[in-house]
Amino acid sequence: MKEIIKRVQEPTPRFFQKIRNLGLLLTAVGGAIATAPVALPVMLTTIAGYVMVAGAIASAISQTAVEDNRLL
Repeated sequence: MKEIIKRVQEPTPRFFQKIRNLGLLLTAVGGAIATAPVALPVMLTTIAGYVMVAGAIASAISQTAVEDNRLL
């Protein structure tokens, strides 16, 4: 567990920072659609749920990428 925490605290490469930010954007858009105060088609809210999960996973995984291989 300490190794994971150490990886998350290390600098993240620029490419993975972009993926992390894109994942956060997808999660936010999916959340906004899923919690919209108006009635939306079921298919749209289902897709929004999948987009939220994909965005969260992309953000979490890209945050663990590090710039050098000394932790491997």
